[in-house]
Amino acid sequence: MASVPGTSDSGEVRRRDFIYIATGAFGAVGVGAVAVPFINQMNPSADVRAMATTEVDISAIEEGMAIKTIWQSKPVFVKRLTAAEIAEANKVDLASLRDPETLADRTKPGKTEWLVTLGVCTHLGCVPLGAGQGESKGDFNGYFCPCHGSHYDTAGRIRKGPAPYNLVVPPYEFTSDTIVQIG
Repeated sequence: MASVPGTSDSGEVRRRDFIYIATGAFGAVGVGAVAVPFINQMNPSADVRAMATTEVDISAIEEGMAIKTIWQSKPVFVKRLTAAEIAEANKVDLASLRDPETLADRTKPGKTEWLVTLGVCTHLGCVPLGAGQGESKGDFNGYFCPCHGSHYDTAGRIRKGPAPYNLVVPPYEFTSDTIVQIG
C-alpha cells in the first residue's frame, strides 16, 4: 500500500507539516495586525464626524424670519415662510424657471413653511443676502447675491442673473417640531 504524502507510514501528520501550518497561521495573523490599523486610518476623524450633522433649534423663528447657521463649513439658511410667500412661490409658472422645482420639491411634506437651503450662490459660491434683518432680498423677495447679481425667489429658486441652478437644499429632517437635523 502506498503512503499518503505528508503522513508517516502510520498515517500521522509529520512534524514538518505542523510547522508549515503554524507558520502560515502566524503570518496571516501578522498581516491582519498590520492591515487593520492601515484600513482604520482611512476612516474620518472624530472632528470630521462631528461636523457631519448639525441640529438647529427653530422654535424662536417667527413667520417671515430666517436664520443663518453653519453645516460642514458652509452657511445654511433656515427660513420660515409666510402664507403670502408660500402662495407667491406656488403661483410661479415652472416653465419660466431656469431650474424648475416646485416649493413642495424643496420642502418636506407637511412642513412647507420651512425652507432649508445652503447659503451659497450656485454661480461662483458667494453668500447671498436676504437671510439677515434688513438685507436686500432682490427683485423676487427671496435672496440676492451681491457678487454678480443673481436673484432668487422666496423658495430659493434662481429667477434672474448668472446663477445656473437654485440654491441647494441639503439633506435634512425634522427630529421634532422644533429641531431640524441637517446632514
